[in-house]
Amino acid sequence: MPDRAPSLRALVVDDEQLAREELCFLLGEAGDVDIVGQAADGVLALRLAGELRPDIIFLDVQMPGLTGFEVARRMLEADLLPQLVFVTAFDQYAIEAFSVNAIDYVLKPVDASRLAQTLDRVLKRIASEQAARMSLGPTDLEKVIAAVQARQERRDQIAIRVGERFILVQADEVVHASLVDDSIVVATHAGQGTSNYRTLDELQARLDPAVFWRVHRSHLVNITKIKEIVPWFSRNFLLKMKDAKATEIPVSRTQTKRLREYLEL
Repeated sequence: MPDRAPSLRALVVDDEQLAREELCFLLGEAGDVDIVGQAADGVLALRLAGELRPDIIFLDVQMPGLTGFEVARRMLEADLLPQLVFVTAFDQYAIEAFSVNAIDYVLKPVDASRLAQTLDRVLKRIASEQAARMSLGPTDLEKVIAAVQARQERRDQIAIRVGERFILVQADEVVHASLVDDSIVVATHAGQGTSNYRTLDELQARLDPAVFWRVHRSHLVNITKIKEIVPWFSRNFLLKMKDAKATEIPVSRTQTKRLREYLEL
């Protein structure tokens, strides 16, 4: 029998426990991955990277304290050169710089087939004689950071249609967005309008994933604009929002646990 390829030793870094657990589950299902550690913040990630010397680190982009990019910079400075895979909610059109040879990325929510492609790419790279020369370099990292920062700058405003006019609203003024009769209705404190985005996925990619949660397949909410949490059937919730209509939005079963943990309910 041919020798079995060695397992990738992986470190998973994400400040959200549910996101870490989901990614670890998918990595376990993929096979040939040994998860040697998990970290909820950048400081612990750096310590574990030095102690464990993993082959690959799955690194969340947005974390409190040290961001994923800051962690990557410090790894470069310390000559820690594992294969880095960024995990991000940014859409692929905004992060073309991620396609540099040195790194890869996966989008949240992580897709099993896309993750399999990433693992295959990393295994081939490690097996290559050029692996040492293909490690992440400062220039590659700066390209990624510049692309994502440009994306963040475009997040400040979105356009909604009210009658025959388009009104620009600050992203943090959005209370919720809902799919209504094949249109995306965006509500603010002052009123509501429709978005030109065709899907909630497209709109969600434009907004800060730490603030805007997809609590239901038809509803995206600004978690800082929740007025009241109303118990509903089967231990689920309705969210009463701070828009002009005090809209009540259901929370799906899969998002209820995340909401309970976030609000410590």
